[in-house]
Amino acid sequence: MPVQPQPPQAPDPRAELTGASAARARGRRADHAADTRDSLLAAARRLFAARGFDGTGTEQIVAEARVTRGALYHHFRDKADLFRAVMAEAAGDVATRLIDEQLAADAPSPLAEIREGVSAFLDTCVGGDFQRIVLVDGPRVLGSDAWEDLVDRYGRSILEEWLDRCVQSGDLDPVPVRPLARLLIAMLTEASLAIAGAADPRSERAAFGATLDRVLAGLRPAAGGGRSGTFVPAG
Repeated sequence: MPVQPQPPQAPDPRAELTGASAARARGRRADHAADTRDSLLAAARRLFAARGFDGTGTEQIVAEARVTRGALYHHFRDKADLFRAVMAEAAGDVATRLIDEQLAADAPSPLAEIREGVSAFLDTCVGGDFQRIVLVDGPRVLGSDAWEDLVDRYGRSILEEWLDRCVQSGDLDPVPVRPLARLLIAMLTEASLAIAGAADPRSERAAFGATLDRVLAGLRPAAGGGRSGTFVPAG
């Protein structure tokens, strides 16, 4: 006797409900994990800024964040790994703020934008968590490579773009932009570290600010002379 085909079975609504519940549960766990990580970063940032890396213990961080030590080590390998994340966050916040300020400003020229941006950056080196975390403790705890990583992530491409705009607008003589950006970043790095480590950061900031502004102003074409020439790359 031939086997009669069976009608297709309707999907089990309980299975659909179970799948939806599992998805919601995964979403809640992900949200909780993100909240825990954010709490750890916020607490560590406050403590590192106030007490420094050496003066802050993991037990103080978890108490401030109101999480367990297990939660800390779930998200970060150790205190140095947490500090690296805090340093990146502090640097990113400063970079975002400086870019937003320059976008909102009404600078008369691309070079004026750079000069104002440099001045604003030097102001951040005088105090606050950027000074303590990024400039004072960062290079000592994580090495100079950590600073280079932050420059590559937040600063180099922006500065190169601004310098290119300066050249295109005639604000600067035609020069190779990438080497110029590297030189300016090196000067800014030395200035920021010197300001952060100075006995009188405000006076040091004023001195470096005047010097760097003079350097930037000197990059302009000679008055009335137009562009001094056209840069031709080697090779």
